[in-house]
Amino acid sequence: MANPFRDLFLGTPNRAMVEAVAPRRTFADVILPLPTRRALQHALAQIHNHDLIFRQWGLAERHDAGMGLVFNFAGPPGTGKTICAEAVAHELGRKLLVVRYAELESQWAGATGKNVAAVFRSAAEQDAVLFFDEADAIAGRRSTMLNQSYEREANLVVNVLLHELDEFPGVVVFATNLAANFDPAFERRIRTHILFEMPGPEERERIWRVQLHERKTPLAEDVDFRALAERYPASGGDIKNAVLKAAQIAASEAIPDAAKRISQRHFEEGIADVLAARQVMGQSLFGEAGAQDPMSLWTGAGGMVEAQDAIRDDLSALAARVVEVEDTMLALPERWERLTAPHAEAARALGARADEMGARMAALEEGGRRERRLALALSAAALLASLAALGVALLG
Repeated sequence: MANPFRDLFLGTPNRAMVEAVAPRRTFADVILPLPTRRALQHALAQIHNHDLIFRQWGLAERHDAGMGLVFNFAGPPGTGKTICAEAVAHELGRKLLVVRYAELESQWAGATGKNVAAVFRSAAEQDAVLFFDEADAIAGRRSTMLNQSYEREANLVVNVLLHELDEFPGVVVFATNLAANFDPAFERRIRTHILFEMPGPEERERIWRVQLHERKTPLAEDVDFRALAERYPASGGDIKNAVLKAAQIAASEAIPDAAKRISQRHFEEGIADVLAARQVMGQSLFGEAGAQDPMSLWTGAGGMVEAQDAIRDDLSALAARVVEVEDTMLALPERWERLTAPHAEAARALGARADEMGARMAALEEGGRRERRLALALSAAALLASLAALGVALLG
């Protein structure tokens, strides 16, 4: 986990920000629709021909930026994006550096951008494939509203990432479920976008089969993977979880271990549990009506009308709330006047008292000046009397 005190005094270690993976899985370990597999083959061809194009053909001398290869794997969860990133590294005979966002982000201003630069530097030193899983978390759209410090920091991180992609000479793989959230500036940096689509029935049947050991996994005679593939439109990740659930259900039955078998009903129960989890995740977003199927709010008998009514009710409630806020804002000046009136009266009384004290001080000062003038006049009169007495004495 990120350590702010360590980051402040020592910086974040490069090893902590990335997880080095020795790739073991290959493209033979993932089952993909034909368009996705063709796109991946094209991407690999670009990697293998990279040296020919930029070094031997001299394009590196004309293009000093953007010589790296950046790929975007986009698609729903569980469609094989992470496995394919590992397979790319395996194909190239390189390590896979998986970025760890919890260590990459820092609470210190400007430090996250430095960490991003350090990650690319580490990948270049190790000649590794750099992998950003859930890349929309770091490559999201920049904000034009910079009222908060975190918005400025997020924009800075995106700017640093764009700069590093221009300078990095190696292979970078982005994987995301939300490619629409990418900042538009990444469009020209990404060499190839590969869409990972949901598998069709043919692919799903093969995925069901490869999840099990061909010799050790005990299967009942009624297992029909084709029927499972046609009935349940699931991703590869969902099928993997369903197989594990089915194995757990079969293993927990109260019969001798030697008699335990995974049957069709176990697989059906497993995939039903996995698909039900999607409905649980959708409840807070779509309510009880949309938990079974969020799209049913917009389709089926009366779905559009019900959705429009719900939106209209929400807008009415919002409008009422806006009116309440406006009334409160209009009443603020009057409330402010009531709150400040006693203080204003006290301030005026203090001002009058200060004026009175100033007048008294001026009067005392003026009185002092009159007393000094009288004393001076008396002294002058006494002096004149003395001089007159002296003159009389001299004349007499």
